[in-house]
Amino acid sequence: MKIYLNTVGCRLNQSEIETIGAQFRGQGHTLVATPAEADLAVINTCAVTVEAAADSRKMIRRAARQGAGEVIATGCWATLAPGEAAALPGVSRVVANPQKDRLVPELLGLPGDQVFDLEPLAREPLPGARLRTRAFIKVQDGCDNRCTFCVTTIARGESRSRPVEAVLADVRAAVAGGVQEVVLTGVHLGAWGQDFEPRMNLKYLVWAILRRTEVPRVRLSSLEPWDLDEAFFALWEGEPRLCRHLHLPLQSGCDATLRRMARKTTQESFRQLVKAARAVVPEMAITTDLIAGFPGESEAEFDETLAFVREMAFAGGHVFTYSERPGTAAARMPDQVPHPIRKQRNARLREVLKQSGDEYRARFLRQTVPVLWESAVALGPDGWQMSGLSDNYLRVHATAPQDLWNRITPVSVTKVNGEGVWGMVNGEL
Repeated sequence: MKIYLNTVGCRLNQSEIETIGAQFRGQGHTLVATPAEADLAVINTCAVTVEAAADSRKMIRRAARQGAGEVIATGCWATLAPGEAAALPGVSRVVANPQKDRLVPELLGLPGDQVFDLEPLAREPLPGARLRTRAFIKVQDGCDNRCTFCVTTIARGESRSRPVEAVLADVRAAVAGGVQEVVLTGVHLGAWGQDFEPRMNLKYLVWAILRRTEVPRVRLSSLEPWDLDEAFFALWEGEPRLCRHLHLPLQSGCDATLRRMARKTTQESFRQLVKAARAVVPEMAITTDLIAGFPGESEAEFDETLAFVREMAFAGGHVFTYSERPGTAAARMPDQVPHPIRKQRNARLREVLKQSGDEYRARFLRQTVPVLWESAVALGPDGWQMSGLSDNYLRVHATAPQDLWNRITPVSVTKVNGEGVWGMVNGEL
């Protein structure tokens, strides 16, 4: 059977669709680059915003329109709106998130204890996708938080951790496939191990990966600030393989707004956490997520958020215009902010993040950073145009006399240009 796979949304969704692809391959099926070639299309959907849900529906319709024999819809939007998903053209079945891990074996009629010989994605990438230098490793799913704006906790269910040995096996498979960096992902990554008996924590998992595998780089995806303490940052001491990058979703810089969001953090606790991280790793890139125009957000509250975001001097981040999601407490709150004001606030927050991001990047002029090269374009006799990421999340561009794709090399930063930097390749690490 010929299978087309695609996904909308987060790194966790990407990790899941890659695993589904490896399972199909392990049973002898062929992955194809377009729906027109496919007997079956599997679309992993997202519902985090109105736009993500719309993109999910478009992707399903496109797969059917372009000729996929049948379509399976899975993921968060399909879980929250199974009837709507089932009614879309070409959809033969809807697989909710709790059954997603069984999608392939149930479709193929395999035994419940079927063990797949998972092929490292980097060794054989999804057709149509750019070759990957990083592998997203799912270590956790679900979330026990009840942030009032978040529909993902409804779609994903309670927090569940994957065993240490299963995670280590995935990391080793990625390394065997040539991957230079693994990114640990989860809905609530910082909750890893809290559902085990005895309880464990994310610090132990990261330590185990660094000590028991030979992966060149480990990056952490989004971490809720209340899951970390000062002791966590000791992981970076003397450990260059752990990327100097923390993504800490703030959502709002106003305590009153944070309380309405049911976020378990405050200005002061967040401030102290950032201070502790920078005390251990002064060049740590700290990025964040922000929501513009949350219900009840007054001009004074928004101004407080602006001031706090400036104070934190983030290296970058994402700003989301508040989007009402059915079933969430925030959608029922009074004093919904008018949409034009939400968009205006979004633009102002983006400008603050751009300024602090520019200032962060400027700190690395005339410094040397290790870069994992993610793309290479031949320039003819002039060599290669390279683009990659440093461990502290700088987008780096350079020209090189040879193709350095999927290698980590030191680069001297010579110029800040927009949202990235330019540099000179010094040699291979």
